[in-house]
Parts: sequence; structure tokens; C-alpha cells
Amino acid sequence: MKRLFALLACMLLLGARDPILVPEISQHEVQVRQGFTGADLMLFGAILSPEGTRAAQDYDIVVVLEGPVQSIVLREKQKIAGIWINVDSVEFRSAPSYFAVASSRPIERIVDDKTAAIYELGLKWLQLSPIGVIDPVEQHRFAAGLVDLMRRQGLYREDEGGVTISGQVLYQARIRLPSSVQTGTYTAETFAIRGGKVVASAITRVEVRKQGFERFVAVAAEDNGWLYGLFAVIVSVGMGWIAGRLFALV
Repeated sequence: MKRLFALLACMLLLGARDPILVPEISQHEVQVRQGFTGADLMLFGAILSPEGTRAAQDYDIVVVLEGPVQSIVLREKQKIAGIWINVDSVEFRSAPSYFAVASSRPIERIVDDKTAAIYELGLKWLQLSPIGVIDPVEQHRFAAGLVDLMRRQGLYREDEGGVTISGQVLYQARIRLPSSVQTGTYTAETFAIRGGKVVASAITRVEVRKQGFERFVAVAAEDNGWLYGLFAVIVSVGMGWIAGRLFALV
């Protein structure tokens, strides 16, 4: 009888082991060329047991796609004496240039606020660190303003219900990259959640790169700034001279 109880305990422990995620992405490189209008990325994968078989339990899936971080200065304008002027500003040292979240259900129904904040599972819990000392109320107001601005530009987005799960094992989500995305390495992190706790996570990456003439211009501007500037001035003067000659002939 003791052996039977021991065997049952071992089976329960094995069954309680955390699952593993096997993530994949539809394309690991996005090429930005002339006329680039954006790209749709398909993030998909499987939820497996530690033995590599089907996990066969109900999990929620949250996918977070984050672009390169950057320093962003947010300025607040007010109309004074009929003129709009900058009255205050805050600089965020490491704001994501792109941030998108897709989930199988609304985040509030999957985890509590503390867990959501730890893993940044939504725009509400995105950690934006300002440079210098700032009043917490002002920090929250500016952070909310930055999120709203980036959302309206299509660079920050949320899609509750954007992840579909089939047969308790396969998941997929579609996330849109707008034409204005920055180049660099984008990180797609997938979280498996059960009972309000993150039980597994996995990361895939995608590179957004300029190609063709756009890449040549970007590399020239970065590696040979003064030559690029001189070339830009020559081109501008030449185009102005050509335009002047054409108008003189009309």
C-alpha cells in the first residue's frame, strides 16, 4: 500500500511539472525597401509537456513583441497668449520603439496587476523610466501621454483575444508592423499562464533591416556622416539649379 501511495505521489508530481513552449515566427527578417507598407508577422508554436508530448491542459497565452528601446523626450504644450509653447518635458531613457501585446483573453482575467507589471503584459503595465527626479503623478501623466501618442501612430497596440489556441497545444497570433517601424532586433516573448501564474516562457527574434538604396543611405549616414552631408548639400543645390532652369524656360 505504501508503494502505491508513493507511485501516485510521483505521478502527481510529474503531472504538475511546468510545460515547455516551442515558439516560431513566420519570418525572422523583415526587409524595408522603397514603398514598404508594413508587414504582418505570424507568431505560433506549441505547448508541450516536459517529455515533449501534448500538454493537454488549459493555458492562457500572452505574446509580447517589443522593438529596440530608445530615448524619447515628451514635451507638453500649452496655449499662452494665443501662442502654443513648450511648458514642460520629460525624457524616458528606454522606451520601446514598438510594443505590441496579444493575448488569449483580457489580461485582467488572466493575471493580477502585480504579475502583469512584472512581465509587462500590456500597455497599462509598461515600465517607462524617466531620467531625473519627477513627481509620481507627473510621471504617470507623461507616461500615459507617451503611450497614447505611440498608440495613435500604430507603434503601441493591444489585441485582447488575438491569440487562438487549438486542441490545448497549438497557438497562434498575428501582429502588424506598420511602415514607420524602426530597424533593429525585435524580441517576441511568449508566456504560458495557468492559475494566474506564468509557468513557462520562450523567446524568438526578428530582424528589421533596410535593403537596397535605403540601406545604402542609412549606412552612409552612419559610417561617413560628413560625406553624406556634403553629398546631400550637392544634391539639393543641383536640384534647385535644375528647377530654376526649368522655370526659366517656361
